[in-house]
Amino acid sequence: MKKIALFDAKPYDKEYFDKLNTKYEIEYFENKLTAKTAQLARGFDGVCAFVNDDIDKAAIDTLYDGGVRVLAMRCAGYSNVDFKAAFGKINVVRVPAYSPNGVAEHAMALLQTLNRKIHKAYNRTRDFNFSLVGLTGINLHGKTVGVIGTGKIGQAFIDICRGYGMRVIAYDLYPAKDKGIEYVDLDTLLRESDVISLHCPLTEQTHHILDREAFQKMKKGAFIVNTSRGALIDSKELLNALNNETIRGAGLDVYEEEANLFFEDFSGTMIRDDVLALLVSRPNVILTSHQAFLTEEALENIAETTLQNLDAFFDDEELVNEVCYQCVDGKGKVQCKEEGKKRCF
Repeated sequence: MKKIALFDAKPYDKEYFDKLNTKYEIEYFENKLTAKTAQLARGFDGVCAFVNDDIDKAAIDTLYDGGVRVLAMRCAGYSNVDFKAAFGKINVVRVPAYSPNGVAEHAMALLQTLNRKIHKAYNRTRDFNFSLVGLTGINLHGKTVGVIGTGKIGQAFIDICRGYGMRVIAYDLYPAKDKGIEYVDLDTLLRESDVISLHCPLTEQTHHILDREAFQKMKKGAFIVNTSRGALIDSKELLNALNNETIRGAGLDVYEEEANLFFEDFSGTMIRDDVLALLVSRPNVILTSHQAFLTEEALENIAETTLQNLDAFFDDEELVNEVCYQCVDGKGKVQCKEEGKKRCF
């Protein structure tokens, strides 16, 4: 029986992997996978990691020296993996899509919570304060939403926005064909959008795609929603845009310095990230801790696809969900392998 080390394990991970696993000896580690903790996987055949693990060259080398030959990412993102270090040593597979509708629904929930001040109303009525002062929102019907990134999640969010009667414009380096989406350049999207929602991968091209210059180009009073990757937004410039009222509010499920914070309980700890502390304190910022994916359906899909990826690797079958530095073109687009090739190496 092959041994798998699953890092950054939470109770909900264990529940669904235990439910579906029939072939592997899985050991769950609460530690994140890093260069320091990689030694815990010595003697294992494979490892399973998540979005905030730091799988750099040192971690790859330690895993490889310890006998690991497959890295199964139980997520869609892979910007935290050093693919050049892994190539020729450890095959990397991922879960490309597990809850596009769930993430899109969470994005809309963040937007509506911000817009209609649901968080404020909830706290008020618990204190029997039934005043409506300060709770005014806007109609989303007829407003323009700019969607950056039109993959499966972006398209699901577009469908929701269309249901609200919103005008949708989009920006993507790789426009989706035959979807009836109105694509514009980034400057036009920033200038015309009442709501900007981020659904693109984090790459060199998209890092800080919303920076000082971008915020200066935005329509005054726009909402920002990010359920993708934190570093798509320059957090300090976001805070400045909130302070000068360039934007109306921000709904964030991710934060660029989240790696050592999210998924853990720090309620009794002094948080020494001043930008995060200021963002959380703002009444027009809603922050959730990377939970947009967290539905029962997604957790089951993640476990199922991850186990299927492991099956394919150990059974010497085609790795349909493999990613390596030769398969990624530097802009986040995964290209097809050579015809007849089952895996990258």
